[in-house]
Amino acid sequence: MNETVAAPARAQHTTERQPNLWSKVPEVTAFFWIIKVLATTVGETAADYLNSNLHLGLTGTTLVMSVFLIAALIAQFRTRKHVPGVYWLAIVFISVVGTLITDNLTDHFGLSLWVSSGLFATALAATFFAWYRREGTLSIHSIDTPRREAFYWLTILFTFALGTAAGDLMAETLSLGYLPSAFIFAALIGVVALVQRVGRLSPVLTFWLAYILTRPLGASIGDFLAQARSDGGLGLGTTTTSLIFLVGILALTAYLTVTRADRIGRDEAA
Repeated sequence: MNETVAAPARAQHTTERQPNLWSKVPEVTAFFWIIKVLATTVGETAADYLNSNLHLGLTGTTLVMSVFLIAALIAQFRTRKHVPGVYWLAIVFISVVGTLITDNLTDHFGLSLWVSSGLFATALAATFFAWYRREGTLSIHSIDTPRREAFYWLTILFTFALGTAAGDLMAETLSLGYLPSAFIFAALIGVVALVQRVGRLSPVLTFWLAYILTRPLGASIGDFLAQARSDGGLGLGTTTTSLIFLVGILALTAYLTVTRADRIGRDEAA
């Protein structure tokens, strides 16, 4: 699903745009979606690995990964154009932190997955509303000012937290299982792609719908691979699963760094 440019930003904001800057986020290609799913899977399995295998506990894991996320976002904001290694590092860390936020609400505060899903859906809708009201566009092709980038990353955080809650809700609370849940979310993404192809929805809207749905898809895949067979998984464990997907992310990121196949020029984002 290739996301295209939405309506131009309001005139009063054009003075903040820097015409010579490239977009700070990647072009939406097949590579984008593959790495996105890999990163969401790592977010699910890495959070479980740090929490259980390294015995950091939920609170300790959350603190450590939040520090890493802040450092990655600082690096991302300091770049002047899209840098694949920096961008996808931030995505991996925000995936882990998004998972941990949901886990904290469930385990420490006792919120049901129904409530946390509703909370994150509301927060995401509010972020979209504020972003569009302030900037006049939700297109990722327009991420070329610090404020738009801040809206973008806040949106990404809420999509990961919502996706975690929705994936766990389907697989565990509704007892559908990890693999069936993955098929359901994959089917929903297919519906979104089909609707865009026939031209019934805005490409910007379909992009964000697909982005939200890839999070529970990746989480369900990660849980299916990592969880024990007695729990409905393949039993590969969080270590093996995390390493497999991290290697995939590193390989694709290296390829994109060399080829620059996912870079959006400023002239293409106008």
